[in-house]
Amino acid sequence: MADLAAWTSALGRARAYAPFLARSLDRLPELAELLAHGQGEAALDWARERGRCEDTGVALRRERLALATALAIGDLAGAFSLTRVMGELTAFADRALDRAIRTAIQERTGEDSARGFIALALGKQGAGELNYSSDIDPVLLFDPAALPRRATDDPGEAAQRYTRRIIALLSENTAEGYAFRVDLRLRPASEISLLAVPRELALVHYQSAALPWERAAFTRARAAAGDIQAGEAFLEAIRPFVWRSALDFGAMEEIRSLTARIRDTSSGPLTPGRGYNVKRGRGGIREIEFIVQTFQLIHGGRDPALRVRGTHAALDALAKAGRIVPDHAETLARHYDRLRVVEHRLQMINDSQTHSLPKGPLLDNVARLDGLADGSALVDELRALTDETAQIYSKLIGEPKRAPAAPASEPMPQEEREERLGTLGFDNAKGLAERIAAWRDGRYQTLRSEQALAAFDALTPALLEAFAQSDDPMRALTRWENLLERASTAVTLFRLLNAQPHLLDRLVGALTLAPTLSDELARKPELLDILLDSGALELPGSVEDIAAHIQRSAERSDYEALLDAIRRITGELRFALGIQLIEGLADPLAIGAALSRIAGAALSLAVPAAHAEFAARHGRIEGSELLVLGLGRFGGGALTHASDLDLVYLFNGDLSLRSDGERSLSTTNYYNRLASRVTAALSVPTAQGALYEVDTRLRPQGAQGPLAVSCAAFEKYQRDAAWTWEHMALARARVLIGSPKGHSVLETIMRKVLRRARDPHSVRAEVSDMRAQMARHKSPAGPLDVKRQRGGLIDCEFLVHYFQLRGVARDATALADRFPDAYSPDLGAAIPALTAAGLLPESFRSDYDLLTRMLVALRLLAPDGLEPPACAARALARACRAESYEALLADFAAARARVCAVWNQTFDADISDTVPQTT
Repeated sequence: MADLAAWTSALGRARAYAPFLARSLDRLPELAELLAHGQGEAALDWARERGRCEDTGVALRRERLALATALAIGDLAGAFSLTRVMGELTAFADRALDRAIRTAIQERTGEDSARGFIALALGKQGAGELNYSSDIDPVLLFDPAALPRRATDDPGEAAQRYTRRIIALLSENTAEGYAFRVDLRLRPASEISLLAVPRELALVHYQSAALPWERAAFTRARAAAGDIQAGEAFLEAIRPFVWRSALDFGAMEEIRSLTARIRDTSSGPLTPGRGYNVKRGRGGIREIEFIVQTFQLIHGGRDPALRVRGTHAALDALAKAGRIVPDHAETLARHYDRLRVVEHRLQMINDSQTHSLPKGPLLDNVARLDGLADGSALVDELRALTDETAQIYSKLIGEPKRAPAAPASEPMPQEEREERLGTLGFDNAKGLAERIAAWRDGRYQTLRSEQALAAFDALTPALLEAFAQSDDPMRALTRWENLLERASTAVTLFRLLNAQPHLLDRLVGALTLAPTLSDELARKPELLDILLDSGALELPGSVEDIAAHIQRSAERSDYEALLDAIRRITGELRFALGIQLIEGLADPLAIGAALSRIAGAALSLAVPAAHAEFAARHGRIEGSELLVLGLGRFGGGALTHASDLDLVYLFNGDLSLRSDGERSLSTTNYYNRLASRVTAALSVPTAQGALYEVDTRLRPQGAQGPLAVSCAAFEKYQRDAAWTWEHMALARARVLIGSPKGHSVLETIMRKVLRRARDPHSVRAEVSDMRAQMARHKSPAGPLDVKRQRGGLIDCEFLVHYFQLRGVARDATALADRFPDAYSPDLGAAIPALTAAGLLPESFRSDYDLLTRMLVALRLLAPDGLEPPACAARALARACRAESYEALLADFAAARARVCAVWNQTFDADISDTVPQTT
């Protein structure tokens, strides 16, 4: 809160250096008195009272003058923040525009209504960031069927009459001054359209003929006045135009070109000095806004959390989403605020819409109004500030580019293409050349514009060479054709692939190395965005972070929209992890853990959503809940791209109760049907495709038992009826869904079961016999079946579970007492504990990790367990951190041999002859 001295200083500087403020204070002595006593809020109330005059034109002008003066002095005194000043100015603009609309209609019809007349605020008004002497840039629309008018008035003529009156009420300079300058040039097709545009014509324009800059403008659009409800409905109708579902990297090129044009046409110096434009100059306000709008346009279609209007709010959202480095966001926000303050100082002096530092001695006045010593101090500050902003701009957007003329499209001659294909090693080069030439015949929407054809022709030679070098050139080519057929636009893709060869390699890898990825890409071309977005190729965060991302991405708040969002975001994240794996960007162990977090996030959203949907008809059961256990690789936190979700559904509470809904159910029936609903939410395909296969066969009594059982029944079954293999499965169980109390109850049940005393000889015999039967009945699928091959992952898991169930360390002490981590469902944590207990050798952990890396990678690169082709083999070695594929095979054989040795020693059996010898 500013003290009285600050208010006195502000008034003194205003009178000394700002002629407009000095005149205003003289005209409004009551206001000046309030400000002199530091009564800022009372001054704002007094200003608003000036707007209560019955004559709209007079009222708006009087309120505007008083409000501008009070805000300026409060700003100079440090009593009103920049956010407060901009917010008050914007709120007044909204009020003034709405009152002008209602007055214009009432004067003609006698009806106090704004029905059917829409005022959309764009620019700084839309963002809630109006500057001190800003004009307003509304888009005025009308609904002919709803607009109030005289019976003899044509709706269109009435709308234009109202608009002209609105402009006069706000803009005419009278003895009282003016309220706002009104600029209607942002309306659809402004060079040929009427001042107010029919709603349906505007819809057609934005859906089919709008220019790129209009998309950027509408990132800040807001229904500000008039028929607010109709305005909001209109903005919702054009949302797909503004927020495209595919990542729009073309926006970056458009912003670069626009920045270049602004800099080229700027009349003042590009860097701070006399005449520098703080809005349009290098590193100025506009470039910060361009950074924000560019990243919003690129990513906002897929992340609704980025669809915010204010510059600060957008920077915060972009930083939170990982689209802008937080340090950059903080710097840009700080610089934006300072530039806006300087802009306000410039405009306070003479109430003029200027953004340029004045020439001559007036620059000192601006600086001193701001509290600086002189103009040189201001220029020095702005030079440092704008230089830092410009550097961030270059990092995030790139240097502004002058848009070259579109090159003429010149496809490769047919004979040359045929010869080139033959040289690259393609069979039937002539037929293939004809097939490729047919791509340009108009069959693909993506290749119908001159720009797209030019970019495509430039890309084609490198594309074909990349295909030829892949493991399966014809598969790559066929998948590429599928992309051309299903994508709606690709000119930006062509340009990026041509400019950045590593992206082309990434695309070809996705099309040829991993069948799972190529099938997904063929079905959902929008996944191309993942290939182009380097920010997407990072490991996802926590379960909570992923769940929040999914929720933000839901287009609506209903159940179906959430299920679609779960599938869409889960698919994108899984695809991104696949790309990271085949390129060796992340450790397969980290990818397996990330896949588990993604599934956990999907489950954490699907369960409560399905329960809420189910409860709408059947109600709820007081004092009970559904609990979900994850087992297998899900429980152990190490999924692969091919993993099912092994789930067990449990519930607690009083079995005698019934649900309180319209269709009441018994407790057991309720939770079994709810469990079925959850399974469907996770597994049934929607418009966004399938999600997971859910396997519930590990529940008590397997497929013959009920889908969900009570915790008490589960405890009794595990204690009295479960087989040893079921306890082995329980060793990798993890509570995924449940209240803290329910979680604790289940952990206690599982702990008692797993740590109970057992006959070590019986456990040893049962585990050994189970593994022998599995080896007889489930042979390895191929030489790289790292699970079933002897010395592979199944043997590792059986060894771990045997020692867990035996429960005794080498020194005969209880495992649970000294090595509690030995019972972790995450074998990466259990194995070191068992090693410390003297039960497993030091090498076991590294061998297990290698086998797990191979499993995660092979599920994409060689899912059949057979030897992969050359490129996939190199990708496999790279993913598993081996120097070569041959070195990986040697490491694999050595690891199997060591695991077999542990097995032989533990179970007194010899399985070593199943492992190839290494040299």
